[in-house]
This record gives sequence, structure tokens and C-alpha cells, in this order.
Amino acid sequence: MKKLFPIVAFIAVALISLTMAGFAYFATQEAARIKFEGTADDALNRIESRIDLHLSLLRSTQALFDARNGDITRGEFKAFFAALDIDDNFAGLRGIGFLRLAKTGDEATLERDILRDHGSAHPVYPAITQQQWRTPIVLFEPLDTSNQSIIGFDMFTDPVRRAAIEKAMADDQQHASGLVQLGQGQGLEQTFPGFLVFVRLNVETAPDVINASRSSTAGFLYASFRARDLFQVALSKAPLLPVNVEIFDGEPGADNLLFRSEAPPAESLGGRLLARRDIVVAGRPWTVLFRPTSAFALPSSRAIPVMLGLFGLLLAGAIALVARYQERAYEAKSLLHEATEKSLLEKELILQEMKHRIKNSITRVLAIARQTASQATDVKEFSASFSARLQAMAASQDMLTRSRWQKADLGDLLHTELGQVFGKELPEGILSGPEVLLDETTTQALGLTFHELATNALKYGEAGNSVGALKVDWRVEEQGRTLVLTWCETGQEKLEAPARTGFGTKLIDLNVTRELRGTIKRDFQADGLKVEIRIPLTG
Repeated sequence: MKKLFPIVAFIAVALISLTMAGFAYFATQEAARIKFEGTADDALNRIESRIDLHLSLLRSTQALFDARNGDITRGEFKAFFAALDIDDNFAGLRGIGFLRLAKTGDEATLERDILRDHGSAHPVYPAITQQQWRTPIVLFEPLDTSNQSIIGFDMFTDPVRRAAIEKAMADDQQHASGLVQLGQGQGLEQTFPGFLVFVRLNVETAPDVINASRSSTAGFLYASFRARDLFQVALSKAPLLPVNVEIFDGEPGADNLLFRSEAPPAESLGGRLLARRDIVVAGRPWTVLFRPTSAFALPSSRAIPVMLGLFGLLLAGAIALVARYQERAYEAKSLLHEATEKSLLEKELILQEMKHRIKNSITRVLAIARQTASQATDVKEFSASFSARLQAMAASQDMLTRSRWQKADLGDLLHTELGQVFGKELPEGILSGPEVLLDETTTQALGLTFHELATNALKYGEAGNSVGALKVDWRVEEQGRTLVLTWCETGQEKLEAPARTGFGTKLIDLNVTRELRGTIKRDFQADGLKVEIRIPLTG
């Protein structure tokens, strides 16, 4: 339990701190949301106020027509419109017009009235329609050069405009159209998204029949709005609001976009702070989306929760560190005692291991001495052979000692043993193979084997004249479980197997077959000797 106390203390304090930081973070987010909701409501109020102002102008024009029973001349309508000063007071209003309502087939009468009022011919177009009613534009202000072509245009032929006009036929309320492109059919290079608002004049309705008998005054007043100008003026009122506004006719969609403000939304906030408002303008549902821009200032810094969390983690770390130091004080005495006992045990094991290794080495040396003596003809030959074999054992022992009795590399072992026989500088290319690590037993046995093979090659083979006649390569087979080593001596002629087996050959066979439990094959070929050694590898 004492060991777990620092961890438990750290986790407990860290959880408390992170919980507090989490509450602070969510409080910050909620404060930002509430502030932005208020900003969005402010922007929406500006938009609705501007739209109400413009629609009030349409109601005033309707009152004028009602007062004159719809009998308004072009001059009177132009004078009324000029007094409004729409450029300064009603930005975004493209104009106000009057549509005459007549049955299809009465186009000639409508065209005569237009000729009388305007002094020039304006045919009703499109010339062909499948609809029951005609609603051409007969009055429009301001009627500048670019707007002359709209006189005579039958709005009832356009599906979007017709839908709003049909709703206006049924009651005395104002009805907005869907999204329309203003400027179409006027020869303008560019069109602008906008909408129209219609209200009826002197049109009486019945369940199935519309009475337009008072043809000279029956029709619809309408106001045309350019969306971009209308909403930019509404949102440009000081102080400027840090919001990106998108206004859609109905549900949000690329085809329904009426307006998008120029200031882009802030990428870091736009995904989290999004305010949606659904409004109704002249009976038409709109969707308004608000996103914060880079100018939107959060009510509190987002760094506060982060700092609070970091402080809590530092505090938890400090408490855990103090607890850890206290734990170590309790453990110090027991660790010292355990270390002392472990050291004594390791020394005893090392001593026993050294005794075992020395005993094995002495046994191996005595065996080599006896066999060497039995084959030697004099003391000098015995001394030379015995010394060379002891040096081979010493080289293997030295490699194991340098690796702390762990593993010896096969390539290094070959290089060392062949260097002792042929000289330290060996030509490149006589040794080739992958890295293979050998344990203690395999190292000692192969060390003597390589020494004996090299000595025989020096005495009896062409390698005595040129070391390049010797090639040694090795590989690992059976998924790393078997070492296959090939010893090749070339350059000799008419090589035959020896009639008598010497001690060196016996020593090689004993090391490979008994010590290492492997196999050895000698192939006395016409131009040299090939020896293949296969031994199992331990993990």
C-alpha cells in the first residue's frame, strides 16, 4: 500500500484539478455562447428593423392607391416616388411597381393603356402563356434607361413570382417571393439575388373565381429588393457587429442563399458558436445563420482552464514527489540489506562458476596434452603443437571474457584463429556470412576446430603458399536453428584422402560431433578440399 500511495495521491489531486479545469472550460464556453447569442439577436433585430422599414413603404404606397381608388397616373406615381428619396433612406430597395391584373387574351387592351401612360409601345411579354391570368408591369419607379424594358413584363409567367402573386390574391397581406435574380431580361451583364413583396389592390376573391372586372385598377403593388444592399446597410450600423451572416430563403442550401456577409467566420470559433434564427418575412420563411468573426472577443480567456489544469497537475506532481521521497526513506534500509545479501550470493555463484570453468579448462588442456604427446616425435614438435592449441583456446577464452562470458561472434572468432595461423592481416573476401553469436561451449569447441583446420591447410594445402586459396562461408538454416559452415581449400592437384587419421582430425571430429552434437563432411576433390560442418544453435 505504501508503494501505491504516491500514485493514488497524484491521481486524486490530478482528478480534482482537471475536474475544476473542466468546469472552468465549460463555463467559459457557455459564457461565450451566451454572449454570441446576444450578438446574433442584435444583428437579427437590425435586419428585421430594416425589412420592416422597407415594407412600411410598400404599405404607404398601398394607402396612396387605395385613397385614389387605384387611379394613379404615371406622373403622380413618379412624383410620389421622388419624394421618398430612396437612395438615402431606403438602400437596397430597387423600386416599386404596379402590376395590372387581366385575363389572358386581353393583351391588346393592356398594351393600349401602357401606350397612353408611357407615350411609347411596350408589348406584353412573354407573348405566349399557358396561364389564365396576365400581370404585366405597367408602372415602375425609378424608371431609368436600364428599367425601360421591364414595362410589359408578365410576372405571372415566372413560377417563383407567380407563387407569391397567387398567395397575394387570396388576402390583403403582403407576400414575399422566393429567391429571384434581379436584372434578368433587361440586357444587364450582371444579375443580383433578391426578392419581391406583393400586395393586392382592388382584387376581389371568391372560392373559385377571381373577379377582375375593375380591370383599370385591379392588380398588385410590389417592391423589389436587392438582397446584398439591403442587408449590408442593416448590418453596417455602428457599432459593427463581429458576426458573419448567411440568409437563406427557406432551409440552408447553396441554391437558396440570399446573402452572405463579406467578413469570413473565424475558423477556431465557427464550428462551436453557431446561432440559427428562423424568421418569417411577408409570409415567407427564412433561415438566418450567424457565426463569429475574428473580431469576436471571448468573455474570458481560454487560457484560464488550461492554466488551472496545469497548476493542478503540478500540485499533484509535487504531492506525489514528496510521498515518493517518504516512501524511499522507508525502503532504503531494506534495500541496503537486500543488496548486501544479493552481493554475497552473487560472489558465491561467481566463485562456483569459476571453479567449474577452471576444472573444465584443466581437463581439456590435459586431454590435448596427452593426445599431442602421443602423436609427437620429439619434445620440440610437442611444444610447438601444444602451444598453438593452447593459444587457440586462449583466443576463444579472451573473446568470451571481453563479452563478459555472454556471446562471441563467429566472424570475429574465425578472423582471430586464422590470423594466428596465417598472420593477422587476412585478405578480403576469404570470410563471408551473416552475424552469428555463439555461446561459451560452441565458441571454445569451434575455436579449436578452426585452429586445427587452419593448421592442416597451412601444412598440406595450397593456403600455405597463398591464403587466398582458402574460402570460408557460413549461413543459418531451419529458421535460425542450424549453422552450416563450408571450408574450401583450392589450388591442389590430385588430392586424395589421407591413409592415417591424425590427432588434429580426431580433435575436429570430437569437437563437432560430441561436443557440439553436429556433423562434419570432408570432400577430397581433384583441385582441393571442401569441409561442411553443420551444428545446432542454442537460443
